[in-house]
Amino acid sequence: MIKRSIRALRKIAAAVVVGAVAFGLGGVQAAEPIKVGTFLAVTGPASFLGDPELKTLEMYVEQVNQAGGVLGRPLELVSYDAQHDAKKAVTFVKRLVEQDKVDLIVGGSTTGTTMAVVKLIEKAGVPFISLAGAGVIVDPVKKWVFKTPHTDRVAVSKIFQDMKARGLTKVGLFAGSGGFDKSCHKNALELAPEQGMTVVADESHGKGDTDMTAQLTKIKNAAGVQAFLYCGFGAPTSIVAKNYKQLGMTIPHYQTHGSASMKFIQGADGAAEGVRLPAAALLVVDQLADSHPQKQVAGAYKTAYEGRYNDSISTFGGHAYDGLFIAVEAIKRAGSTDKEKVRAEIEKTKNFIGVDGIFNMSASDHLGLDTDSFVMVEVEGGNWKLLK
Repeated sequence: MIKRSIRALRKIAAAVVVGAVAFGLGGVQAAEPIKVGTFLAVTGPASFLGDPELKTLEMYVEQVNQAGGVLGRPLELVSYDAQHDAKKAVTFVKRLVEQDKVDLIVGGSTTGTTMAVVKLIEKAGVPFISLAGAGVIVDPVKKWVFKTPHTDRVAVSKIFQDMKARGLTKVGLFAGSGGFDKSCHKNALELAPEQGMTVVADESHGKGDTDMTAQLTKIKNAAGVQAFLYCGFGAPTSIVAKNYKQLGMTIPHYQTHGSASMKFIQGADGAAEGVRLPAAALLVVDQLADSHPQKQVAGAYKTAYEGRYNDSISTFGGHAYDGLFIAVEAIKRAGSTDKEKVRAEIEKTKNFIGVDGIFNMSASDHLGLDTDSFVMVEVEGGNWKLLK
């Protein structure tokens, strides 16, 4: 019996080795994985960002590995839940860099957590693609830092273009207290005179506020106000929509791409009707013309994500898709995971068709998107409608 057991074990061991060789894993030792680190707001108040981002990364890391990996090496996702907490973000990024020895990082759901780790990233010299919105992340340019979502500045510019086309030039501005909110507010004030707009009311709210009627009343009563713009994301976007409706406000209501998910519409309980905002084409992929350059890529992402998770897509998960594949293509072009080579290749990204847009980065532009990569959408019948 003992001899039979030994012979059986030898056969099993031999089969494992043969299998490893057959899959290109080098026989005795598997190929060293390419480690992709991430820190996301998977739980907590910004989970509507981090949850679809993590799901997207997990799904596509698995798909890439099933297809043979990158440079013959599997991808390994090392993830932590930063919960929209800057201190946790710093702790986890230190761990990713010093202990996990990741080759690059694709993460940072929010502007606050992203900016908290920038100095650490720059010092460590690790390629970092952020999934957060504010322009301050890449403006001014930081050597090791890139991002995939359109910036708040680009969003505001697109909104002002739409307002002006409708003959609306006097704006009531309202902003939250988060990093994205403040950056959006700052850019709105800067861009207004450049684009022929006048801010006739300027209000803000604090973290955790659940009633915005006082500020909205001031905006409603501002002399000459023609349109309303809210800078923020998360639960406050829906609260603003509800209070706006309760006050009977009728001027056009704009929000940013920070509200570009069904969770905003659902949270507003019908009060989001008519809200207009700029978004990635992914949000309305089924309404795009077949000739649209992003139709195929965005459509494939939508099919894969909804099929796997039985949940509606959001543009936030799309940011993670773009970040991962911009990194993967850079590694392929670099021919290695040498951090400086990969960083340089990310910076050289040209004509990359993603779900956020068509990226063209450079040494002076670590985003690579402009207003043309946005579409304007409006809430109609409880869903998103593409505006022609």
